Amino acid sequence: MNGKELLECLQNKGKAIGTLITHPSPFWPPNVAQIGFDFIFIDTEHIALDRTQVSHMCHTYNALGLAPFVRIPSPDPYQACMVADDGAVGIIAPYIETPEQVRKLVGATKLRPLKGRSLERWLSGEEEPGDELKEYITKRNSEKILTINIESVPALENLDELLSVPGVDVALIGPHDLSCSLGIPEQYSHPKFHDAVKRIIECAHKHQVAPGLHFWADIDQEIEWCRQGMQFLIHAADIIAFRETMIRDLKQIRTGIGTDDQQEESSEISI
Repeated sequence: MNGKELLECLQNKGKAIGTLITHPSPFWPPNVAQIGFDFIFIDTEHIALDRTQVSHMCHTYNALGLAPFVRIPSPDPYQACMVADDGAVGIIAPYIETPEQVRKLVGATKLRPLKGRSLERWLSGEEEPGDELKEYITKRNSEKILTINIESVPALENLDELLSVPGVDVALIGPHDLSCSLGIPEQYSHPKFHDAVKRIIECAHKHQVAPGLHFWADIDQEIEWCRQGMQFLIHAADIIAFRETMIRDLKQIRTGIGTDDQQEESSEISI
């Protein structure tokens, strides 16, 4: 899907499925495009990628009909502008906790190229733009999708305020950080975690925002959350698929040639 198609899908309560791509190799995009994902996720918060690599990835995946979503290192509107200029369709802002953070990101993603005092007056309602400028800005940013990460107890406490800011398209759950903030690190089957996910889904729908999640631990659980209303699913990652396939194949090879007891596989890789 391109940005416009993906946004229309989410606004019509449809579901979109993507994955995390950590590798900037030019061999990756044409192969990823054959899988059938709706979008791809590029993470510059936790993955070491430079701006040139990110831009190349964005433009390549865009050309292949896979909307690129880029998570910026911090909820900084200037970083949001940078990745938008680099070709990102979706901008994902990490660890959002206040409505003011959201409003600044709306300005950076939905009202470009306005900046400075003019942007502040527009966001605060002090100034109403002229019809010509409004039409230009709306058209220019029509495919940009603002995604905010919900990853903490303060974010849950402020959820209604965060999602009521006009311009938010997706509320993306960060399960690892959220579970830690809840005091139940990596316990994704814990009732407290399930209650938090349910609350985010319900609140997002109330505000016409698509609820989303990046998950890798249990496909059956992913399916169940989608049945409960999850719309935007980032499934696993290229490095996870590689790791799990190699562990499985290596075990099968060693068993077949009688060397299964020589070496223990490790799955202790995190992203």
